[in-house]
Amino acid sequence: MNEAMAYASAGVMLLGALIVLVAMIGTVRFPDVFCRAHALGKGLTLGLMVLLCGLWLDPATEVSGLKILAAIFFQFVTLPVASHLLTRLSFDKNLPRVVRRKAPPDRT
Repeated sequence: MNEAMAYASAGVMLLGALIVLVAMIGTVRFPDVFCRAHALGKGLTLGLMVLLCGLWLDPATEVSGLKILAAIFFQFVTLPVASHLLTRLSFDKNLPRVVRRKAPPDRT
């Protein structure tokens, strides 16, 4: 049973790491600060929640369950607020947004 929980914990933590990786790729690939803040606010929050839940399932960390729950709570509260403050400051500073490109001409 302990070995199965260790494998389940490792799988959940790997899933969380992949979600964080996708959020980081979105941060690099998106064109403006508003899209990037959206990727960070959503993806990083979900990825860290899944990662910390995987750590909570780990049988080696049984005594630190309350600390992990506190970390989950504080990350859930602070990451979206930081993302919102970043976009609010960008909006107030009138940073440029994405200019939509024209569609290529139809070649048919």
